[in-house]
Amino acid sequence: MGNFMGGSAYAMSRDIAEGLILINSNALKKFSPAELKQLLFELDKVQKETRADQPAADDTQAIQKRGRKITRVTQAMSMINASLTGRR
Repeated sequence: MGNFMGGSAYAMSRDIAEGLILINSNALKKFSPAELKQLLFELDKVQKETRADQPAADDTQAIQKRGRKITRVTQAMSMINASLTGRR
C-alpha cells in the first residue's frame, strides 16, 4: 500500500472531491508512477459516481456542490496526467 493521504487511493480521491485535500505538483512528487495511476483510476471512479448522482432540478445548492466536486476531480486528474507525462 502506498502513502496515500486518508489511507487508500479511493479515500484520498473522495477527500479530493470534497475539497479536504488540495493537490499540487509538489504533493504529487512523493508518489510513484504506479501510485499516481492508481489514484487516477480511483479519481475516475469518484467522478463517475458524482456524475451519476443527479440532484433535484430546484436544489441549487446541491447542483453547485456537485459541480464543485466534478471540477476538483477533473483538475486533480489533469494535474496527475501532466505529472505522469513530465516524468517520462
